[in-house]
Amino acid sequence: MNKCLMILLSLYSFNSLAAIDVYKFDSKDKEHRFQTLVAELRCPKCQNQTLADSNSEIATDLRMKVYQMLKKDKSDDVIIDYMLERYGEFVLYKPRVTGQTLLLWYGPILLLLMGLIIVGLILRHRLKKTPTDDNQVILDQHQQQTLATLLKPNNEKK
Repeated sequence: MNKCLMILLSLYSFNSLAAIDVYKFDSKDKEHRFQTLVAELRCPKCQNQTLADSNSEIATDLRMKVYQMLKKDKSDDVIIDYMLERYGEFVLYKPRVTGQTLLLWYGPILLLLMGLIIVGLILRHRLKKTPTDDNQVILDQHQQQTLATLLKPNNEKK
């Protein structure tokens, strides 16, 4: 009996007992804005999860803060600026294009262009070379006579 109880308890998912945030909104628009905002903001603790995906305490607190600010009719920009002020640019999954993030946004494109230019220069250099340039050997008079003797058919040597 005791073993059966232990097996049943080990199979039971305690995640189903976890608290689920329930927020009441005045309109579908606010609910949609809330869902969009918590999907665009990164959890400062989890670092690779959105506020919507994270179960950490800080993510719960930040979702509540977004909810409260939406209830006070704050705009999305004001809410995002609030988060940026406290947690920095890292809190955004899509960082804004600023002087500090230019390399982040345009670095991959620059690397790709540099790679294409290098490949183009290498191909251009290889195409300029003719196959005879690599195989061309200058022979002196004695070497030319020896070569001519070796290349003659056997019946011409007699």
